[in-house]
Amino acid sequence: MRGAKAGNKTAQQFRDAALPWLDDAYAFAQVLMRTEADAEQAVQDCYLRALRQFGGFRGTAIRPWLLAILKAVCQEKLGEELGRRGSPTDDAGTKETSSRRAPATIRQLVDDLPAPLGEVIALREMIDLSYKEIAEVTGVPVTTVMARIAEARGLLLAARRAAQASATPAAARPAGGAAKLTVYRPNAC
Repeated sequence: MRGAKAGNKTAQQFRDAALPWLDDAYAFAQVLMRTEADAEQAVQDCYLRALRQFGGFRGTAIRPWLLAILKAVCQEKLGEELGRRGSPTDDAGTKETSSRRAPATIRQLVDDLPAPLGEVIALREMIDLSYKEIAEVTGVPVTTVMARIAEARGLLLAARRAAQASATPAAARPAGGAAKLTVYRPNAC
């Protein structure tokens, strides 16, 4: 009888701690999985796994812990495909992608980023995690998180400008072309 009461108490504690972050988990899963159905399944699997592991959780911040579990679940589901979404230097693919569709939304541009960059920018800008929390979720140092965010922001800005330039008729463009984009790269020295 005590075991059942303890199990119910643990389940209630898990619900109280984890359910407020369900929307964040779903938003992150959509970035990683790309489809609503796959994102929903990944979040469900994540929460089931987290519930089973909750008895061993000793941290203070459950959100990064949950998102780290979610990332692992998504990686398992996608296998190696998650790391091979594309390369930031793949100019042909980027041009083809932006020219064959209507003006790109920020969400579409984030989806076009390489996986490590898309993950960190989604965690920072969509889910509002701190750099330290992002480092916990992704398993990389904070300095790497900062560099990836800077690179992702630069690529997003360049892609957005390119999309806007292609949508603007040539006669309406200012003389001299588009402004030059300088991306801050902390390790470029």
